[in-house]
Amino acid sequence: MNDTSPPSKTGIEPGQASLPCVMVFNTNDPSGAGGLAADLTAMASASVHVLPVVTGTYIRDTSEIHDHIAFDEEAVTDQARCALEDMPVQAFKVGFVGSAENLSAIASLTTDYAEVPVVAYMPDLSWWDELAIETYLDACIELLLPQTTVLAGNHSTLCRWLLPDWEGDRPPNPREIARAAAVHGVPYTLVTGFHAADQQLESHLASPETVLASARYERFEATFSGAGDTLSAALCALIAAGTDLQTACAEALNYLDQSLDAGFQPGMGHAVPDRLFWAHDDEDAPDDTPETDESAADSTLDADDFPLDTTKH
Repeated sequence: MNDTSPPSKTGIEPGQASLPCVMVFNTNDPSGAGGLAADLTAMASASVHVLPVVTGTYIRDTSEIHDHIAFDEEAVTDQARCALEDMPVQAFKVGFVGSAENLSAIASLTTDYAEVPVVAYMPDLSWWDELAIETYLDACIELLLPQTTVLAGNHSTLCRWLLPDWEGDRPPNPREIARAAAVHGVPYTLVTGFHAADQQLESHLASPETVLASARYERFEATFSGAGDTLSAALCALIAAGTDLQTACAEALNYLDQSLDAGFQPGMGHAVPDRLFWAHDDEDAPDDTPETDESAADSTLDADDFPLDTTKH
């Protein structure tokens, strides 16, 4: 039987993708600060093809999150299965997905692709109802963390979640947080916004045994929304492209630093990272870049300084 299908106009055969594919599970953010908006622009900047699965939507502006509406788990599963049956993926990213049921659906999907790395980002959920937070975090521990390759989050957020009964005279260090995550099956944890003894801030990529990479930085005065989604999306994209974990972490931190340095204030609330800073000519840079501490440029690790302790995730 002769093949009567029309020839490809591009010369590219089906299934021969030139860009790595990454599937993202995250909520819509109508302010454009975080959520899928952050994932799409950050990952596109790293030259990957994004398969965005919408899990719900925030009701928010640049100042705060007012509410969230979650999709039901069947809608989430149907979106993902349809795309996965058509395209191979090199990584998954899981952001805020709105419900324990959605976490269960996503965990079931990632289990079927056990060889594909998963980057999970845990945002600050303090805007949410206490019972909803507890239910969501419990489901994340039971269902998602056993599937997670790298867990990313702010130091204070991860401490409250993973080490709620900590009674030490000092806050948990990144390796102790990584150990707490490893109890639930996570091999690597990226802890941001750690307050060092000399008043500088640090980020650490850690395993239970060691700290694999570190960055020290001064603080920006501006408050940003969407930095955590931006960082985790960039990290996931670089892993999908075949970059080793330590190099991917360093490059993702550098990307976030430049996104924040070019950040702007689109509304009356917090500043937003400019994840497409690289696409602008210098003379076209916005004039409303958030004011930063002049000493912020004095990082001990090149451009790896970034103010995740002052972000609203």
